[in-house]
Amino acid sequence: MTYDRLVCANCAAPVAEGRCPVCRANRERLSPQGLSPTMLLTLAIALLAAIALLAAIQAA
Repeated sequence: MTYDRLVCANCAAPVAEGRCPVCRANRERLSPQGLSPTMLLTLAIALLAAIALLAAIQAA
């Protein structure tokens, strides 16, 4: 569920508008915590290293 459809019990406004401190706190808590581009690049490099290591072990 996304916060754009939630209504705050404190001020009766949509949480997405962040009118009161309760709305703002919940908006921060519910905001997407996706992976950063740096984290994705690090994961891709680690995956490639693991594949290369497995290939080297099987070749030996």
